[in-house]
Amino acid sequence: MTSNDIGDLIAFLAVAKTGSFTQASRQLGVSQPALSQTLRELERRLGLRLLNRTTRSVSTTEAGERLRRSIGDHFDAIESGLADLKELRDKPAGTIRITTGDHQAEAILLPAAARLLETHPDLKIEISVNLGFVDIVADRFDAGVRMGETVAQDMVAMRIGPDLRMAVVGSPTYFANRPKPATPHDLAAHNCINMRFTPEGGMSLWEFEKQGRPVNVRVDGQLTVNNITLERLGALQGAGLAYLPEAYVAPMIDSGALVRVLDDWCEPFPGYHLYYPSRRQHTAGFVALLDVLRYRE
Repeated sequence: MTSNDIGDLIAFLAVAKTGSFTQASRQLGVSQPALSQTLRELERRLGLRLLNRTTRSVSTTEAGERLRRSIGDHFDAIESGLADLKELRDKPAGTIRITTGDHQAEAILLPAAARLLETHPDLKIEISVNLGFVDIVADRFDAGVRMGETVAQDMVAMRIGPDLRMAVVGSPTYFANRPKPATPHDLAAHNCINMRFTPEGGMSLWEFEKQGRPVNVRVDGQLTVNNITLERLGALQGAGLAYLPEAYVAPMIDSGALVRVLDDWCEPFPGYHLYYPSRRQHTAGFVALLDVLRYRE
């Protein structure tokens, strides 16, 4: 079936439903003679008369009625589907899927989503916590959240939070019989809690910088986890040193439950960014999400 065939069938359905070439031509935005020619050509190709015409009325023949019944529902479904798409364009509706890490989900995405969903009852947001790097196009996510410096160059990135700092922390019990590290290299003598983002991936690096001098350290220890909640709990229970976002452990540092070290080696870096494939033709729901997440200093 060609695009011309589809256009001819749409023209036939318009005449069959309205019972008038005049109304159908107005509905389709074509001249009445052109519409009549289209229907005559369709009848010629099928070898059947589809419409009975008089000067006062138009009705379907038996063949025309069969055709109307067999294809009408399909075209109605297409029209309904297009109307649903128009709804996505005109008001926040449908589902937005976002992949992210656990800290940014808890600290930024969930509070923003709660505010957005309260005012837009037809909108749904799905947040998927994935610690490894995710191909958002291949996995059919609308957007993802990463540190600004790790977003791929072919993605659009929008800042959704302030600069971040990391913190190295351990419990008072852990430091009771151990000296505190003075430089990142001293971590080699410490029991550090490792993070493995994916089952097949390697251990994450602990990244430091002081006065423009970066130092990356691959630490070792008895405990390995795959999310920052477990890493923080491990540190609280004296299982080793943890390397976590400062905001995530600030209350424990303030209360004395955790002790911070190497503070002068943890400089600020670009914080969380929402990233997505294109700037063009977003749904109304996605535009609303961008607005509520956009970081405003």
